Amino acid sequence: MAPDLELPAWLGRVGVFDLETTGVDVGADRIVTAHVGVLDAKGREIAARSWLADPGIPIPDGAAAVHGITTTHARAEGRPARDVVAEIAGSLRSLFAQGVPVVAYNASYDFSLLAHECGRHGVPVLENPGPIIDPLVIDKAVDRYRKGKRTLEVVAEHYGVVLDGAHEASADAIAAGRVAQAIARSFPLAASAGELHTQQIGWARSQAESLTEYFIRIGRLEAEDALDGAWPVREA
Repeated sequence: MAPDLELPAWLGRVGVFDLETTGVDVGADRIVTAHVGVLDAKGREIAARSWLADPGIPIPDGAAAVHGITTTHARAEGRPARDVVAEIAGSLRSLFAQGVPVVAYNASYDFSLLAHECGRHGVPVLENPGPIIDPLVIDKAVDRYRKGKRTLEVVAEHYGVVLDGAHEASADAIAAGRVAQAIARSFPLAASAGELHTQQIGWARSQAESLTEYFIRIGRLEAEDALDGAWPVREA
């Protein structure tokens, strides 16, 4: 690792995005909270918006234990899901239209679930969203043999990024953006966000193939099953 590289110009103003949801099924689960913001070159948030939605379905106790939002809370204080979904999509669409890359940790989860929510509520989906920066995919690619978990909490600590309030949408979004900037100061990346976006498509596919082989080997997956390596939007 070569720390203290100069931050690429295209990471000097970057969007950040995170969802907290009712579960992990991108096709069936719903948005509970969301955050979209913009960081400057020093990782300071210079614009931000957060949402609390009534997802329209009960929030399982396990999910509530993670992000702290119960069904009662969401029904009492959350806004209609369709309005929230439309505003999130609109905020991201605006950033992409300005050429601002958007960071999302494990982006294929957040962007896939958002796409299904758009379809569910009759909101125009983001067509070919990008450029997207996914610190999870990039970290696995540039530091492939580092042992240990790759959760946001672990990776943030590895790169010296403070994460207060993990699993709170704004905290996770901001930390992911700062991790992306920290990776770029530690490893040489592509010449543009668009080029990096294209690289991540291949990296994500390869990483899914490798993890599939491992899971089959340890008996966690059947040989005919495979993890979906599509990025940044995958099927349900």
